[in-house]
Amino acid sequence: MCKHILNAQVAIRSPCCRKWFDCADCHHETESHPLAQRTEMIFACKKCKKTFRKDAQEFEESDEYCPHCDNHFVIDAMTPKPMLKIEGEDARIDSRMLKDERVRQEEQRSIFDVKEAPNKLG
Repeated sequence: MCKHILNAQVAIRSPCCRKWFDCADCHHETESHPLAQRTEMIFACKKCKKTFRKDAQEFEESDEYCPHCDNHFVIDAMTPKPMLKIEGEDARIDSRMLKDERVRQEEQRSIFDVKEAPNKLG
């Protein structure tokens, strides 16, 4: 899982060391050599787990989809951004601040009212 691109849809096989990486930054962090660049790239779709090749020189709009499962893998990358938020801002998003004050009712396991039975039977 890539910490640089949060919504990476494919893994790319580097032509220099033949290992799979989610982005070029992941390659630079783990390997000591520079990333070799080629026009033909080998991808592995993270949805269907199948591999396919694409030529970067002849890349068209229809090549933005996995040929096996039609997963759209060319999307705007979401990079993690540091942010400051106030806790408990919206209960629909984060409900950890709410306290459940409901009281559980006692279960009745019989069709007869067991607590009132001694008073009624006499």
